[in-house]
Amino acid sequence: MNRKFKVGDHVRWNSEAGHVSGHIMKVHTRDVTYKGHIRHCSEDDPQYEIKSDKTDHVAMHKGSALSRIPS
Repeated sequence: MNRKFKVGDHVRWNSEAGHVSGHIMKVHTRDVTYKGHIRHCSEDDPQYEIKSDKTDHVAMHKGSALSRIPS
């Protein structure tokens, strides 16, 4: 099951450094070049640009890697 999120949602994901949380800044539904690599995206399987709550780092993840944090 694909999880769907929208801009502004507060989410968390697991990284090499542990769990990270942030807010979704953009939803990609078409293939996009991100940090020098092509990320494959579609309407059915979007990828999300997320800005970390603690740093200015921006990451991109599929919905399956994310969990919504209740407001």
